[in-house]
Amino acid sequence: MTQAFREDRPCNDMAGISEENLSGKISSMKVFSIVVPVYFNEPNLADTVPQLLALAGALQGYKLELIFVDDGSGDNSLNLLLEYRAKHPETIKAVKLTRNFGTMAALQAGLTVATGDCLGVIAADLQDPPEMFVEMIRHWENGVKAVFGVRQDRDEPFLQKALANLFYSLVRRFAIPDYPNGGFDFFLIDRQLVDEVNRIREKNVNLLTLVFWLGFKPVLIPYVRRKREKGRSRWTFSKKIKLFVDTFVAFSYFPIRAFSTIGFGVATVSFIYGAFILYSYFFRGIDVRGYAPIMLVMTFTSGIQMTMLGVLGEYLWRALDEARRRPPYVIDEIYDEMKERA
Repeated sequence: MTQAFREDRPCNDMAGISEENLSGKISSMKVFSIVVPVYFNEPNLADTVPQLLALAGALQGYKLELIFVDDGSGDNSLNLLLEYRAKHPETIKAVKLTRNFGTMAALQAGLTVATGDCLGVIAADLQDPPEMFVEMIRHWENGVKAVFGVRQDRDEPFLQKALANLFYSLVRRFAIPDYPNGGFDFFLIDRQLVDEVNRIREKNVNLLTLVFWLGFKPVLIPYVRRKREKGRSRWTFSKKIKLFVDTFVAFSYFPIRAFSTIGFGVATVSFIYGAFILYSYFFRGIDVRGYAPIMLVMTFTSGIQMTMLGVLGEYLWRALDEARRRPPYVIDEIYDEMKERA
């Protein structure tokens, strides 16, 4: 997005407005917060920050609050954000986490800091169009409490798209039936949803799925996700696997139910096979020999048991992690104008 939304206004617009009236006018403006998780995004910020600031011109009657959460970046992202904040102290807040806690934890941190009447979430790499927030705001003004930008298509390699589609198909089939086909991580929600999410202090949770799980009927806006122009994605395969596990463990009993069914099936087949061997030996005089079939059955059964123990261990570990009551993130510092004034 290269076109700025801001339009020039005559200097005499402020004539005749007292300081008291101006203060009242500003305080009555609705606040639109945008949370942006930042992790090694130094190459992108020079484009991302100005484009988000440009939204102020398109959203007349709104005070823009940009919250950038530095999730333990090892580059110059935070310093660059502080430079922008020095130029726009009333608009930009920066939140520095003590280390890398992950995207979902960074979003949780941003939600707790946000003061907006409504809140948007967007990635720092500009693969999602910031100008869509204008359309989302219009839906929110009409009483909609959740507006999701749903990826109709994505300018990504075939294998990456195929795996993403498989993930969302599994989510729809076994966890949340109404979940958007293309998934979403670019959205706007009402203050009520922000407060609900802030009350649910779960760790190891897919925050996007949690927002959808709350049950507020959303408006879905399809769009094509753009190709990354600068930098490289830090969304590694291991992080995608963790998100997959977090989603299913938190929102579906399918893993437990599936392996219970498989275990019952294996036990049934083993019982039938054992009955066949006994019948052959006692009634037909056939001495069934050979270790290969026995080893095959034992290996298969052991594999099933180990997998089931792994699934149970995943649930038990998460229960222990929640019982410890450790926070999902730790904030090192909040760079906020109101805090600095105090």
